[in-house]
Amino acid sequence: MGPLRGAPLGISILRERLFLLLAAIFIAALVVSNLIFQKFFTWSPFNLYTFEISVGILPYPVTFLITDIISEIYGKRRANQLVIAGLFASIFILAVVLLADAVPQTAWSPVSGAMFHRVFGLFGPAVFASMAAYLVAQFIDIRVFHFWKRLTRGRHLWLRNNGSTIFSQLVDTSVVLVLLSLTGAIEWSRFWGLLENGFLFKVLVALADTPLLYLAVWLIRRTLALGPADEVDLAQPLA
Repeated sequence: MGPLRGAPLGISILRERLFLLLAAIFIAALVVSNLIFQKFFTWSPFNLYTFEISVGILPYPVTFLITDIISEIYGKRRANQLVIAGLFASIFILAVVLLADAVPQTAWSPVSGAMFHRVFGLFGPAVFASMAAYLVAQFIDIRVFHFWKRLTRGRHLWLRNNGSTIFSQLVDTSVVLVLLSLTGAIEWSRFWGLLENGFLFKVLVALADTPLLYLAVWLIRRTLALGPADEVDLAQPLA
């Protein structure tokens, strides 16, 4: 298992374009989850359990799927770089939203300042908790993923995908709720219910996206002519 070097020019360009596409999906999912988190919904699959969760949780698991794909194909270093890039993108977007919320609207604006603030007025502790949980959980996900990859010698992709994602999602949900409770954004009495709802939903999504991970990894390896244990080294100059 090691980085792939000396690829033909066409493959070298394609591997970088695929990385940029995955990075774009990752950042888009991350940013939009922070923009829409203030709406909550109820979901009762097969009437077995009722979830009461934020719509921000819908795109968020995509970020863990993408980091697992990046980790598998491009390696740990690229996955870490993507997490940092996502953090800077989120901070920039949040700064733009706060600026847009602060400037006064015109008399003919179809969206009033009060309406805009109600939808996009990001609550400070919630944003801080989200960013802190994001960093901790993503770095844990990447490290646990590669721990299982080394332990299984590159076999059992399902194990490292679900093992890393489920554990990191537990950390993510816990950190967010602890920070929100400490800052008074939510009451401690709601902690366990929100933890159960959020974590269980994320576990179900992690299990459901395993076939998508296998399909994505298979397609990328086939497209880039990679072996079952090869990792792409984007630092290698185009050849």
